[in-house]
Amino acid sequence: MPIATPEVYAQMLDKAKQNRFAYPAINVSSSQTLNAAIRGFAEAGSDGIVQVSTGGAEYLSGPTVKNMVSGAVALAAYAHEVAKNYPVNIALHTDHCPKDKLEGFVRPLLQISAERVARGENPLFQSHMWDGSAVPLTENLEIAKELLAKTAAAKIVLEIEVGVVGGEEDGVANEINEKLYTTVEDGLATVEALGTGENGRYLTALTFGNVHGVYKPGAVKLRPEILAEIQEQVGAKLGKERPFDLVFHGGSGSTLEEIRAAVDHGVIKMNVDTDTQYAFTRPVAGHMFANYDGVLKVDGEVGNKKAYDPRAWGKAGEEGMAKRVGEACENLRSTGTSLNA
Repeated sequence: MPIATPEVYAQMLDKAKQNRFAYPAINVSSSQTLNAAIRGFAEAGSDGIVQVSTGGAEYLSGPTVKNMVSGAVALAAYAHEVAKNYPVNIALHTDHCPKDKLEGFVRPLLQISAERVARGENPLFQSHMWDGSAVPLTENLEIAKELLAKTAAAKIVLEIEVGVVGGEEDGVANEINEKLYTTVEDGLATVEALGTGENGRYLTALTFGNVHGVYKPGAVKLRPEILAEIQEQVGAKLGKERPFDLVFHGGSGSTLEEIRAAVDHGVIKMNVDTDTQYAFTRPVAGHMFANYDGVLKVDGEVGNKKAYDPRAWGKAGEEGMAKRVGEACENLRSTGTSLNA
């Protein structure tokens, strides 16, 4: 299928919320990890979201070039071509973008999509994230309101973060403390600033103890009941059930029970990065150890081309990552839910 149109993306999100499942949003940083992600979705019979962070986009442009916009545009162009060969719908998203990178990342990409839409084409990306967690909530929502007008005009969904995700990702680090828990008041302020869809669709990452990074199950103290409380109290004021379309960040180390509870409370998108990075790299490491003599030139020998050909270990990495994407689909109940099923 082609990359999801704005209309198809809206159908995907609506179906997930209505049927209480969520899409894994897989971070990628190369054509190989992109192929692995799409393969994983296809094998699971799930539509899905592929996303790129500022660091991933910078890397995609070439480690010596470091142009986030070029990298993101290149990834999107590649994805638009290869996605045609798979039977599921794939949406493209840009991940965490803090204030100091808006001008060099999200705003230029928005402009590209606005120009495409003006020509009668679809936007390049289906959604963009503004990460205002490092600034005061008032400023966060002011910027979000301004961006929402632009994303709506370009037929793009905006993602925001209300609260703080602990740990570190792409140079953005936050302490692990009580700030990791969004309040009902924060939710009400969000609706007051952005509306409930009439000003443009947006996804909201409400935080409930989320932490980026690598943690064993139980190490992170998640409180998904916070999501229920915010949905219920804000919804009661609006006369609307589960008013927020929620995003789950920092999910590594979460138990299946915590993941499913979050989905029941309105999470329709869950970011998956750390786990799929490991799932890609571990088989590659296994290949290197198993083919040590063939991969490394020892004492002037030339090794075994079949062992060190990047396609050999690349296939192993892609297969491992695709399987982990399938596991994420199962955990989030999206297996077999494709709009094309």
